[in-house]
Parts: sequence; structure tokens; C-alpha cells
Amino acid sequence: MRPGLEVADIFRRHGAAYRADQAGSLTSAQRRVMAAIEICRTAALGGHVEQCEACGDTRIAYNSCRNRHCPKCQGLARAQWLADRQTELLPVPYFPVVFTLPAPIAGIALQNKAVVYDILFQAAAETVQTIAADPKHLGAAIGMTAVLHTWGQNLFHHPHVHCIVPGGGLSPEGRWIACRPGFFLPVRVLSRLYRRLFLKRLQTTFDTGKLAFFGELAALAVPAAFAAYLRPLRRIESVVYAKRPFGGPGQVLDYLGRYTHRVALANSRLIDLAEGQVRFRWKDYRHPQRPKVMPLPVAEFIRRFLLHVLPGGFRRIRHFGFLANAQRRVKLALIRRLLDLPTPETAAEPVDYRERFARLFGRPLDICPACGGHLVEIAVLKRTPMPPRPFAWDSS
Repeated sequence: MRPGLEVADIFRRHGAAYRADQAGSLTSAQRRVMAAIEICRTAALGGHVEQCEACGDTRIAYNSCRNRHCPKCQGLARAQWLADRQTELLPVPYFPVVFTLPAPIAGIALQNKAVVYDILFQAAAETVQTIAADPKHLGAAIGMTAVLHTWGQNLFHHPHVHCIVPGGGLSPEGRWIACRPGFFLPVRVLSRLYRRLFLKRLQTTFDTGKLAFFGELAALAVPAAFAAYLRPLRRIESVVYAKRPFGGPGQVLDYLGRYTHRVALANSRLIDLAEGQVRFRWKDYRHPQRPKVMPLPVAEFIRRFLLHVLPGGFRRIRHFGFLANAQRRVKLALIRRLLDLPTPETAAEPVDYRERFARLFGRPLDICPACGGHLVEIAVLKRTPMPPRPFAWDSS
């Protein structure tokens, strides 16, 4: 059932005015996301007409924009990704670990998203792999899946990576080493190494001229000012949060399903759009039992939503260690042999998206909602040409 209010509705009603007002500051990526969400599942993208062979009822199904920031386009991608991970799960404990970007770096990250978010990924992965490889802790090469989130419940900029780490790894001799029951790696040790690695990588990136500074941060372009800005961060504890291990593979997939293909705000959290304000539900983790409602002026709501648009081509889900794409198949096969596990069966590729949907969600798309008869495609709707938008300089 369609929610009462969608992000697309807000963009359609107020997007043009927002683009006109912010023409000099919107990036091309942000404009593309707005345009994609506005036309998602409308005649602009085309579609097809279906008719029931039993009752003759017809319906129009419009195409999706498939943009990764669109609240309506993540369900099928999420289900397929989780189905792929299902065959890779091992019968070992899995530990969730969260690495957060130091708060004073958030402004630098907004002006250098691809560079700083990449540092966040690399520092988190190197931290876990280094501590796990130390014989004082685990003494093994581990695997890890990491997912980037850049938002909090209030839509403010809050970059962090959610990591899922199998509780064990491969020794240098090729044996499987399991972690201690209920314990993976010491959080304080992880935190201190993460702080050092992150700041070292950030300084190196600055030294090679790969950071840009604008507006209030322009003064940081001076090496002495940048060094002074980082100095206090070398003494504070970085935020690394490790949770208890999951109870089993089902909980691992539930966790991943909540985090892998999320967008900054789901349509289900929207309440209304009235008198120039958007109201949405949010959770204040200081008072998690008390649901809250946040009202924001439309322009501020759009601004916050667009804070979380990622640069084109940036990978927000990454795999490391024995789960890295280049070696996952070989390493998992080795681990299964060491653990005396059967080789998982792989299903044949679906013929089309209808078969794929039915396999992933357990319900077919070709059933008439009116009588339960069989739906057949009777016409294809071409895309509707969009009128050209006024030209705006891209300052990205």
C-alpha cells in the first residue's frame, strides 16, 4: 500500500523552488537524485499495461528509477543482496562493530565525501584486520563486510560504518582459528588503533593535496592550521562500538537487511507536509522508549536529505579479508573444507524480474489483485520526454 506521503511528493511540490534557490550550491549528483525520485514510478519512465485473463481488469505498472537514494527502489536490491549472502554464511558467531567518523571531521567529510568516506572504510578495515592478526588476540586473517551510513535519525550528518565480522579466521598455516566464546576483540584496543590509523591517513591525504576546503573551513588549507586542527583529536577516544554476537545466521541477515540498502529516511517515517513544514518520526537514542516527531521547514528537510547523496560510483558496501570480492569464493571454499561443511547449492538465474521477485519474496507479480486470475502484459508504455530544465552551474 502506498504511504500517505512520500519523499517524492515533497520533491515534486517543492523541488523546483529549492533548485532555483540553491542553484549555486547543489551538486550534479544531488540534482540527479532529486530528478530520479521525482519521476520514479511515473509515466516519465514508461512502463507497461497488464490485463487479467479472467476478469479483464487492467492496471498500469510504471518503471522504477532504481536510484540507490530512492526510498521506493531498495526492496528488490536488498532481497537479492541478502539471498547472495545467504550462501556465504558460516556456522560461526558473527560480531557487529560500528566505527564512527570523529565529529570534528564531519565538516571536512561533507566537502570531500569520496576521499574521507574511503578513509573511514580503510581505517576501520585495517584496524580490525591488524588486531585480529596479532597472536595476542586471535592470530588469524579475518573477513569483514562494512556498510556506510551517513545519517542519524534526525537526518543530521553522522558518518559511520556498520561492520559484520565472522568470529574466526585463517592462521598463517591455513588452519581455522575460532574466537573465544562471546568475545571477539577488545574495544579499547580497536578504538586507539582506529584513531591513529584514521588521522594518519587523513594527514597523508592532506599532504598529497587531495583535500579541498571551502567557506568556513577555507583556513584549514594552510598546513599549520590543519595540523593544529587535528592535534586535539589525537588525544580523544575514537568511537568504536562492539555489540554482542548474533544468535545465528538468521539474526545476521536480519541485521544486514536493516542496514545494507537503507536511505536517509524511509517514506514510512513521514507524517505530513503542511504549511511549509515536513513532519517525520524519529528515535532519540537518549530516550529510545519515547517516540518523537520532528518538524522541519521544507527547505531544511530537503537540505538534510541531500546531505547524504553519495558521489557517483562510490561503493557504500564493501568486503574485506577473506570476504573480499577477489578471493571470497576460494577462501570460503577452503574454510568450508576446514569446518567440514557441505558446498551450498546455487539456484539457477531467474529468467526475468517477475521470476526473480517471486523467488525472493515468495509471491508472484502476475496475480490479479481483483480476482486472483493471471495477469498478462498487453502494452508497453514508452518514456515520456521531460522538458529541459533551466541550466544551472555545477559547483561540485
